[in-house]
Amino acid sequence: MKVSHYPSLYQINTRVRHRRFCLDRGGAAGIDDWPDSEWQGIAEQGFDWLWLLGVWQTGQAGAQVSRSHEPWQQGFQASLADLSEDDICGSCFAVTSYRTAEYLGGDKALAGVRKKLNEQGLKLMLDFVPNHTALDHPWVREHPEFYIQGSNEDLERELQNYIELESKQGKQVFAYGRDPYFDGWPDTLQLDYSNPKVQESMIAELLAVAERCDGVRCDMAMLILPEVFDRTWGKSIEPFWPKAIAAVRERFPDFVLLAEVYWDLEWTLQQQGFDFTYDKRLYDRLRDRVARPVREHLVAGLDFQSKLARFLENHDEPRAAHTFPPEVHEAAAIVTFLSPGLRFFHDGQLTGNSVHIPIHLCRGPEETADQRLSEFYSGLLQTLQRPVFRSGEWALADCRPAEDGNESWRNFIGYRWRSVDETVWVAVNYAAQPGQCRLEGAQIPKNENNTQVLLSSQPQKPGVEMNEEGIRFDFPAWGYRVFTLPD
Repeated sequence: MKVSHYPSLYQINTRVRHRRFCLDRGGAAGIDDWPDSEWQGIAEQGFDWLWLLGVWQTGQAGAQVSRSHEPWQQGFQASLADLSEDDICGSCFAVTSYRTAEYLGGDKALAGVRKKLNEQGLKLMLDFVPNHTALDHPWVREHPEFYIQGSNEDLERELQNYIELESKQGKQVFAYGRDPYFDGWPDTLQLDYSNPKVQESMIAELLAVAERCDGVRCDMAMLILPEVFDRTWGKSIEPFWPKAIAAVRERFPDFVLLAEVYWDLEWTLQQQGFDFTYDKRLYDRLRDRVARPVREHLVAGLDFQSKLARFLENHDEPRAAHTFPPEVHEAAAIVTFLSPGLRFFHDGQLTGNSVHIPIHLCRGPEETADQRLSEFYSGLLQTLQRPVFRSGEWALADCRPAEDGNESWRNFIGYRWRSVDETVWVAVNYAAQPGQCRLEGAQIPKNENNTQVLLSSQPQKPGVEMNEEGIRFDFPAWGYRVFTLPD
């Protein structure tokens, strides 16, 4: 198994990919029937992890809500112009059971996939949804006390946040799962973490998931932090994550946990035991296309940054090719994926897909690969396989004015990566206009032939001058260069 201090993860929407595979095959199959070349190709691109999104069993109640909830329909139509009811299979986060869905081949097929992945040097990541369950989860009938309850008055006043369902105690009002800032998700029910039995049961569920994979991505992990839960529901709860993660580590010492987290709570969850946490802050600042906030974000200590999951898109965000024009996309990717942390890529990103596929759908549109972005990502992934980027030492570079009165240096972001074998420098002009800066701290080689350009936005026009004062960059808008220098 490959070991990397800064690993790379590839996310696949399992239901969408499996639908396409079955159509090509001309019949039903399990995910273990996918061709071995599928896994081989991911391993050869240098990935350490494969995240199979949405393998768990969901129910008819969730599918029905997805097909009838009017606010979601416009997004579905935007993704699939020829949308049909069969394409709407319900949210993969409205889980009825942590068993592999039968139409994917069940747990036996999943075990077969994991074995194939491990043989290729890949680890398997799956989902864990701690905050809520599906409307038709067995606990609704058997253990209604596991959920946040409401009154008939709540139901009349906030129909968007409550629903009446049948349990073994008769009809009861349940709260939809939600976060404190938005209306509830009407295909889910909120678990009540003030009930110790809920925490015990969810730890048991997490352990059951951990038996089937090498790591989990925990959906909206911050929602069950005590301070967030109290703000949302007005209930005090005991901390869940420290004891849940400790229980997992006791049985599976090498298990990896990735937290989806927002609201500047990344450090909090890292301190509670998560190996990696989403870095939405870097994504947002790159999307705003202003260099200074990006650079300020990268000043944080490596004890924090090394545990951040860096991304430009995922199943929740718009496609990067839709959000960023091509030249901005490349510059943003250089900043993102050559930073320390977990490098997190999404299926379709590498070929420049531009249509976002909602998690309620099990079919996506056919898109033609963008040749420019495909070639760019191929070069980036090849570069990321160099040991210096996987386990080397990273430092934010010291950029200075190229000459007095030239303020364009403020738009530059630079890094240095160093290992026993090589030193690599990264420079990006993250701005919509040309810029110049001087890089300090680099030892200038006597012979420029000792340098090697790994990635560049302008291979024919280097825009780099080296002398005894350092390195001077003269880059166009969104220009970048990744190159080696001898120590």
